Amino acid sequence: MKILVCLYLSFALSLALCAAEIPLLKRLGAGQNILSYVKEHKSKSGTPTMGGLGFVLAAALSSLLLCDRADKPYLVALAVGVGYLLVGFLDDLLKKLRRENLGLKPYQKICFQLAVAVIASVYACLNGLTVLRIPFTDLSFDIGWWMFPLGLFVYIATVNGVNLTDGLDGLAGSTSAVFFLLVGLLILLQGENASLSSLSVCLSGALLAFLVFNVNRASVFMGDTGSLSLGGFAASIALLTGNALAIPVAGVMFVLSSISVILQVIYYKKTGKRIFLMAPLHHHFQEKGYAEGKIAYAYAAVTAAFGGLMLFPFV
Repeated sequence: MKILVCLYLSFALSLALCAAEIPLLKRLGAGQNILSYVKEHKSKSGTPTMGGLGFVLAAALSSLLLCDRADKPYLVALAVGVGYLLVGFLDDLLKKLRRENLGLKPYQKICFQLAVAVIASVYACLNGLTVLRIPFTDLSFDIGWWMFPLGLFVYIATVNGVNLTDGLDGLAGSTSAVFFLLVGLLILLQGENASLSSLSVCLSGALLAFLVFNVNRASVFMGDTGSLSLGGFAASIALLTGNALAIPVAGVMFVLSSISVILQVIYYKKTGKRIFLMAPLHHHFQEKGYAEGKIAYAYAAVTAAFGGLMLFPFV
């Protein structure tokens, strides 16, 4: 019952906040600068960005109303998500001020990301949150301080994986909504941290409301404000409940987005040729002629299929 309350409350609050933020962002001139090489997106130039502020605030407020505010892992996950939101907001703000699609420099973004990841990973190690569950089994292992390097990798990989997936209308939002709902259910079935389970479901509900305004053709983009925050939440919720290895399963499309970019860069540097028509992977499908809505639906469906497999042992 509480899961449904989380879902509906965060949806309703996000719907109101996202509707309110769009005219505000327009008045502030927070329009998206579109990359010139993505010719299909030229008509989207000027669409308000930083829309992540609305759904993250909705998810945070909903979870604060419904979760145990004395639960430290929950508070850490919330703080980390907000920390990455601030990094993304700064990046989006600099893009707007410079009137170009370059905000923070890559090394600056990585330094900020690493700083938050180090704090969260050290917290996990110092508080004994070092169990690693093996998906599809009842096996788990306490890896001790090995959680520190694993945590750094999980944060950087997940945050940037979600960020790379945010390239089409409704893509990152729909994929993330399914991811958070399934991870929230997984944590609940495992009998783990109920507050982190609720936070995950709140994020799903808030994203579902955001999609009302973000599906093709989008009225608002989440920006790095939203995508970096979603990656931070995903990594924190999974890591602090021992489900770090669930991310490449339920987050398979985030992984494929990252791998497609890595392979494209390596192959191009070695041969001068490309594996994909364009990377990340969703742009390859777009160049093949697939509609944005169809690609977003496919990403969400594959996420549901792979993430749902993790729930089978509890059926």
